[in-house]
Amino acid sequence: MVLSKNVSTFIGLDNEYEESKVVVFGCPYDGTTSFRPGTRFAPGVMRSESFGLETYSPYLDLDLEDYKAFDAGDLEFPFGNTEKVLKMIEDFTDNIVKDNKVPIMIGGEHLVTLPVIKSVYKRHKDLYILHFDAHTDLREDYLGEKLSHATVIRRAWEFVGDNRIYQFGIRSGEKKEFEWAKEHTNLTKFNCDGLNEVVKYLKDKPVYITIDLDILDPSIFPGTGTIEPGGIFFSDMIKIISLFKELNVVGADVVELSPHYDASGASTAVACKVLRELILSIVVNK
Repeated sequence: MVLSKNVSTFIGLDNEYEESKVVVFGCPYDGTTSFRPGTRFAPGVMRSESFGLETYSPYLDLDLEDYKAFDAGDLEFPFGNTEKVLKMIEDFTDNIVKDNKVPIMIGGEHLVTLPVIKSVYKRHKDLYILHFDAHTDLREDYLGEKLSHATVIRRAWEFVGDNRIYQFGIRSGEKKEFEWAKEHTNLTKFNCDGLNEVVKYLKDKPVYITIDLDILDPSIFPGTGTIEPGGIFFSDMIKIISLFKELNVVGADVVELSPHYDASGASTAVACKVLRELILSIVVNK
């Protein structure tokens, strides 16, 4: 597959597809959002607002201009057909993976993570998932619907299996979700304690990273659909992302920014900086 550069790119991602090691693309979909919709606007807003940043990260001492990363733009989805949307994402990601490139997806609601993980899993059957979120996302269904942003990690577990998913920052969910997690995932409530040890364990294994931005405290990130007080802070997130340089990351995403719920633009700025750090922490080893 050969893609042309998107007309509007995230800052520093104006390289050619063939020469790039990672491919960023947007999935502007929020069709199963259970509370406040709006995440479908995130990829476009993040691209335009990213030019308020620099390409250089003083946190990682790395610069996007020194690496090859490609912005493929947004997928265009039909309305009202969740299964078709997920299949489109999976097919698109399949081509990126077949070309030996790392997919990095911008959501969108959290359900759009599922087909990206599915695609990466086809190549890496020993895949592990690092999940950063305020919510468990482990429901069997949400109001009878199995495909929901509230069920995405449960659906991923169905093919990756027990003890392959590490969840951090979780502070909201049904009681039975927390009880289910005790038997099937590795769930850390409220913070990211123990992540250092997990990174050491996963060092040589293929890892998928999914960051639901509502893991952040709403005092710094109010622009999301389901706000949960008691989250981590930006300085915590930077420390977390810096650890990813030690991992074999084969896919990643950033999801659940709803930019219009924060008219100040602060939430979007935070999301852009998280994405910049995430890209750099992955591309540096590719």
